[in-house]
Amino acid sequence: MNFYKLTLGVLTACLSFGALAEGGGDRTFALMMERNQQAMATYAARNGKPAPVVQAYRYGMKLDIAKVVNVTPPIPACKPVPSRMTYEDSSGKLNTLEYQVMGVCRNNGG
Repeated sequence: MNFYKLTLGVLTACLSFGALAEGGGDRTFALMMERNQQAMATYAARNGKPAPVVQAYRYGMKLDIAKVVNVTPPIPACKPVPSRMTYEDSSGKLNTLEYQVMGVCRNNGG
């Protein structure tokens, strides 16, 4: 009976750690996006431009990219993760696109 209680306790702890790890990844994404937005607002202020508004990428959008300012790096995860690219268009306006990329996963063959 004690063996089953011990096994159940260990299983419960493992599942709890798994749930915390998943939530931690979501917080990591949110923190990364918040820091990116702050950095791009600082960049815009330093260059005398308004801060870019984040837009969600839609397939087929016409993009006018004259200069890429920043791209957030992919996160270590075996699933699609958010990423952002900030760029200047041909008129010098800053734009930020949010889109999905495949996370860096050891199982991706790399």
